[in-house]
Amino acid sequence: VQLQASGGGLVQAGGSSRLSCVASGRAFSTYGLAWFRQAPGNERKFVAAIHRNGWTTYYAKSVKGRFTVSRDDAKNTVYLQMNNLKPEDTAVYYCAAALGAWESPSSRDEYDLWGQGTLVTVSS
Repeated sequence: VQLQASGGGLVQAGGSSRLSCVASGRAFSTYGLAWFRQAPGNERKFVAAIHRNGWTTYYAKSVKGRFTVSRDDAKNTVYLQMNNLKPEDTAVYYCAAALGAWESPSSRDEYDLWGQGTLVTVSS
C-alpha cells in the first residue's frame, strides 16, 4: 500500500488550498487517516485526522475552524481543505494511514504508512 499526496503550492495569506492523498490497496475504508506537517527545523506535528467511520474528526488547536479533513472511500482519497491560511501554516504536509488499532490519532506512532509530503507555502 502506498500513499501519494498532492495539491501543495504557493498561496497568499488568507487564501485557501486543498490537499489530496490517494492510497493504493483495497482496504482503504478500514484505515484511520491523518495529516501531519513539518516546518523547517521543526518536528513533524499533527494537523488533523478522520476515523474509519468517516464522520469523527480530530484537529490540532492551531487549525481548528480553518481546516477540514474528509475522506472519499470510493476514491481511496483523503482530503485536507485549508482556509484562511497563515504564514505559520507553511510546511511540508504528510498524509498518514493507520492500518490497525487507532487509539491516539494525534500520535505519529499510530501510523503505519506515510505519503511523500507536499509543500505548502503561505506568503504574507
